[in-house]
Amino acid sequence: MMVRVSEVISPAFKPVHADIKHRRHTHYWLKGGRGSTKSSFIALEIVLGIMRDPEANATVLRKVKETLKDSVFEQIKWAIYTLGVQNFWHIPQAQLAMTYIPTGQKILFRGADNPKKIKSIAFAKGYCKYFWYEELDEFNGMEEIRMINQSLLRGGPEFVVFYSYNPPKSLTNWVNAEAQLTRPDRLIHHSDYLSVPREWLGEQFILEAEHLKEVNEPAYNHEYLGEITGTGGEVFANVQCRPISDEEVKEFEVIRRGLDFGFAVDPLSYVVCAYNRKYKRLFIYHEFYGVGVSNHQTYEAISRENKGNDSIYADSAEPRTINELRQYGLRIAPVKKGPDSVEYGIKFLQDLEAIIIDDQRCPETAREFLNYELEKDAQGNFKASFPDKDNHSIDAVRYALNYECLKYRDEQKKKKDPDNPTYDELMQRQLGDVMGGDLKVNL
Repeated sequence: MMVRVSEVISPAFKPVHADIKHRRHTHYWLKGGRGSTKSSFIALEIVLGIMRDPEANATVLRKVKETLKDSVFEQIKWAIYTLGVQNFWHIPQAQLAMTYIPTGQKILFRGADNPKKIKSIAFAKGYCKYFWYEELDEFNGMEEIRMINQSLLRGGPEFVVFYSYNPPKSLTNWVNAEAQLTRPDRLIHHSDYLSVPREWLGEQFILEAEHLKEVNEPAYNHEYLGEITGTGGEVFANVQCRPISDEEVKEFEVIRRGLDFGFAVDPLSYVVCAYNRKYKRLFIYHEFYGVGVSNHQTYEAISRENKGNDSIYADSAEPRTINELRQYGLRIAPVKKGPDSVEYGIKFLQDLEAIIIDDQRCPETAREFLNYELEKDAQGNFKASFPDKDNHSIDAVRYALNYECLKYRDEQKKKKDPDNPTYDELMQRQLGDVMGGDLKVNL
């Protein structure tokens, strides 16, 4: 007798089950800690899906082939027996494949040691509707995942792709960074053992979890709750990726534009952002990013966005390029820099309540902010300075907010030395000298 699916999936996954049933998404990223039953849920969905759709087959993937037999193969086998349908399935012990006997549909298990070999997967009946990437963080990155998906996402009307993993500690790990990016066809779900019926896990599992919580709560948070606890090297923990609508853009008041130059190897990056001083929030919603871009191409790209020819703040190390762009008609000025401008500029950005990036409009900017991390020395300790690589959009944002960064720098220094004048105070003095007396200017 077949078991009802509602009886064998954790309550936390019932909304995901409904989402799959109503075909709302293609890609399902299921992350969480130990005992969250995410792998059990995926195995049940694949077995049920194949039995309901006579054209559906499945491919289950892990990075290393040798790990398949004792992990996902046994997990799918468990799902078949839990549903009480073992008499309808052929499960050979010597092969990494299972067959649904009534129709000949198959579940194949493959290692992705060489992703190019996955192109040869073919099914005698139907197409590969279901994919499962188990232990996603073991794979080498999204380029590898895209290569596999491009080989398998073909030949059928709809697909369901599962990605299961325990989030790595580091916020900048490629899996965690990718999970923050928005895609309309992707659902991201987080679960942990606390939502699972206690009797499913057993008392010993609960005791082990509670003991770890007492003796090492950070490890408990990471291992059992699936939280990203960090390695200490993350620079921007305040980044949020989400769509920024045109209606939202129309309401922005303080708009800033920044430009970091590049050409042959280093990319040029132009960003547009809005700064909310009251709530300390930065919204980044436009970028122009490229390698080998000429000055005239830069001018044309900026002019299309900056129709009012508002001020742009650029790297002062390129006076010749700035002058040429001025001759084209752009209002562009070099930023004031100093030996500590990078440090305080990044610290200003770190101190914001949130850096909100529209990753659909600004994919490269999102990538840079999400992946920016301190480097380590030969002893494995984090270096004190911020790395000067893969940070072109970050620099452009610093230039765009140069005035705010300088104010922040001077305020921090004044806390240490009250007699140290701030940037505003210096400007007041200079303007007063020029006008021949005391003058108070609202900056």
